[in-house]
Amino acid sequence: MNTLFELLKAEGGDVLVDQLSKQLGAEPEQTETAVQSAFSAMLSGLSKNIVSGEGASSFLGALDRDHDGSVLNDLMGYLGGNMTQAQVAPSALNGAGILGHILGGNQNSVVDAIAKISGLDQSKTGKLLVTLAPVVMGLLGKMKKTNNVSDNTLLDLVFKSGQPQEEKPHGGLMGVFGGLLDRDGDGSYMDDILSMGTKSLLGGLFK
Repeated sequence: MNTLFELLKAEGGDVLVDQLSKQLGAEPEQTETAVQSAFSAMLSGLSKNIVSGEGASSFLGALDRDHDGSVLNDLMGYLGGNMTQAQVAPSALNGAGILGHILGGNQNSVVDAIAKISGLDQSKTGKLLVTLAPVVMGLLGKMKKTNNVSDNTLLDLVFKSGQPQEEKPHGGLMGVFGGLLDRDGDGSYMDDILSMGTKSLLGGLFK
């Protein structure tokens, strides 16, 4: 099964990165680093939610209710703010609300982390995360609708993608943030990132 970021590429991810670069005033390579990091961070947040209480059923219910992948049908229209209620449910486009559910009180720390990794400033990074949140949920919703992806398979994919890969510290993009987020258990993201160093982070992202 393709990673979520590979699926995004198939759905027009290059167009997404190019357009985001223009909107943010950033280099495409810098934006792509931030996009990949954002995907990893959101999958890590989702994996934590899945194992808490009724997190799995709540997540699957949200996909059924609000995220059928329609946002992917016109990425340029979405980025330009031109999607209508007839095209996609308003709740599916509420990036700030989605991000709040996924990251909770760790949102500012994640923004700081991605800014450090990508070189984008914090305001641009925050805007990027809010923009990407509906895309991530749309991709997962589309996967859920396909005949070859069951609920259990999807949950397993999200959970494993968001977990640290201790045996392979640079073994996969989706696991990078799972390995970084609060490694020492003190609730702080930034000290873990700074202790590893930006160079090692970028090695993990692109290796």
